[in-house]
Amino acid sequence: MRRTKRYKVEGANSLWNVYKTVSFWKTFKNTAVIEAGRLMPSMKLKNWLYRTFLGMQIGSRTALAYKVVPDIMFPEYIAIGNNSIIGYNTVILAHEYLIDEYRLGKVIIGDNVMIGANCTVLPGVTIGDGAIVSAATLVHRDVPPGAFAGGNPMQIKERTEKSF
Repeated sequence: MRRTKRYKVEGANSLWNVYKTVSFWKTFKNTAVIEAGRLMPSMKLKNWLYRTFLGMQIGSRTALAYKVVPDIMFPEYIAIGNNSIIGYNTVILAHEYLIDEYRLGKVIIGDNVMIGANCTVLPGVTIGDGAIVSAATLVHRDVPPGAFAGGNPMQIKERTEKSF
């Protein structure tokens, strides 16, 4: 089960009331920083932007590929370890806005993790050290350290060899 905290809303759906849950100006700033970062070819500069202006925890030698989208409302809920790769066009969410509630959850990605292109990581999950997530996977639950995860629905397999 994902680790998220639920917040009930009344009246219109939770996304309609989004600026009661997060500041418009915070979201505006985060969107500008993320859009700049999505196009940034320098990994060092992109990581610095995300650490400094978004409050994300990003380890050394971690690479967020072209057009990766961290959560625009709660990027400070995202932690990525050392020497990990987040593939092209991957989305890392720390929030879910539903009809009658919204949910927030930290996303923890370990050291030496590889996440393939076009993945979506949902709030409240942990991806353990050395795990590999194949392209186009919806990560909707924890991935153990060293495991291989892929598909939709996501299947998790123990890896028997360390290199491919």
